[in-house]
Amino acid sequence: MLKAKPNLESRIRTLKRDWAIVYDMLSGKDNGGFGWDDHKEADQFRYRIFPYYDQLTAIYVKD
Repeated sequence: MLKAKPNLESRIRTLKRDWAIVYDMLSGKDNGGFGWDDHKEADQFRYRIFPYYDQLTAIYVKD
């Protein structure tokens, strides 16, 4: 077994969690328009880009 496997799995979980936060902010069903909500763990993205959003949306898009 590779020692990197747990690290890769952790990174994948982190990317999926971060993508879900950004996706819900931008495309969420209950957002009624774009707005900033510090209570939804989104504060970490206030001044940070999310460069893989489109690629992760293609992978994780909610049906």
